[in-house]
Amino acid sequence: MKNVLVIAYYFPPLGGSGVQRIMKFVKYLPQYGWQPTVLTVGPTAYYAKDESLLKELEPYNIRIVRTSSADPNAVVHRRQAVVRQPKEGTRRLLSWFSDLLFIPDNKIGWKRKAVKAASELLRRERFDVILATAPPSTDFLIGAELKRKFKVPLVLDYRDSWMNYPFKHFPTALHRYLHYRLERSVLRASDMVVTTSRRTKEEVLRRHRFLTHKDIMILSHGFDPDDFRVPSDGVLPRIEKMRITYSGLFYASITPVHFLQALAKVFKENPALRGRIEACFVGLTRPEHINLVNSLGLQNAVNMLGYLEHREAVRYLLASDVLWVMTQDDLTTPGKIFEYIGAQKKILACMPKGYISALIEEAGGVRVDPTDVQGIADAIVDLYRQYERKELRGPRPEVTDKYNRVKLTGELSKIFTRFLEV
Repeated sequence: MKNVLVIAYYFPPLGGSGVQRIMKFVKYLPQYGWQPTVLTVGPTAYYAKDESLLKELEPYNIRIVRTSSADPNAVVHRRQAVVRQPKEGTRRLLSWFSDLLFIPDNKIGWKRKAVKAASELLRRERFDVILATAPPSTDFLIGAELKRKFKVPLVLDYRDSWMNYPFKHFPTALHRYLHYRLERSVLRASDMVVTTSRRTKEEVLRRHRFLTHKDIMILSHGFDPDDFRVPSDGVLPRIEKMRITYSGLFYASITPVHFLQALAKVFKENPALRGRIEACFVGLTRPEHINLVNSLGLQNAVNMLGYLEHREAVRYLLASDVLWVMTQDDLTTPGKIFEYIGAQKKILACMPKGYISALIEEAGGVRVDPTDVQGIADAIVDLYRQYERKELRGPRPEVTDKYNRVKLTGELSKIFTRFLEV
């Protein structure tokens, strides 16, 4: 077995979509001859915790090294482990102050202790590769410093863009410049860069001309086939309604407002459909969204389930007829899309035209502009007609197979193996 040191601030028992990619890589790397050691943060406050993800890793004997941190999340943890999502206005204000005060992000308080812990590991043991995944970009800074100190090959995993992440703010031109300098520095230190999409790859290449196409590989997000092997007694009962399910958080421009307005419009214009369509939200919801459901008279049509352990969330995907995703940009690559593809369900995508919408259409999904209430309402009615005729179809098997996390981990292992051949 070869050894890889994985640097990941976001890792179980933290929940949510941000931990899935690296956690699944860690799960499957041993079957390709790579033994991971994960360096992550110790107890920290977060919106969601999911102990089941740690249990999933237990059979694989993954070593997890946790260090304390001086970042805001760790400080808040002294009072509470799970924090409520603030109202959107409060979240925006806190985010702006965070981006003003912390560079590259508010996890920079973890860097010193993480480098110290990793250095102790690297002095005692041999590691063949370091893998750092971001966001947060602090993970990349840690990886770059370790590469310079110990000369171990460094692979950077961009889950999202650094400079063009739509939920990142640069309060001044100086902030943007300092981020650019930091990104250039870690890219110069790296031996290989991995991105989740061609768009992010091309963006990084345009910004940093010293890189070539061979320096950046694309490994998309994916789904774990294990998650969809649900025993017959664990399958949720079907209902005599078309169930539309959304899995994930709502924040910033990712909002259920237009979808809920469209659903209310469907029932107003087609009274016979009331009681025949159900919307399920799997994940944390904000009080303002609950108030909107009530004001639109959708209490009996919307089921807000709150945060569920990942396996339980997957059961809802499998028991649904249509899976809904919403984004107002083409810059991020929502990981939930690939789980939707793994569930082999029809996808309703409220998003602008672009890279992600093309992926959805390849998977047989339907795209509507994210704020087009009438268009969303028309799509819901059309999907219901297909549901009645039993004509709802998910992605073709050859499309689904492209996003199998076991195979994607195999591709990552090939990247690592290159450094053994030098």
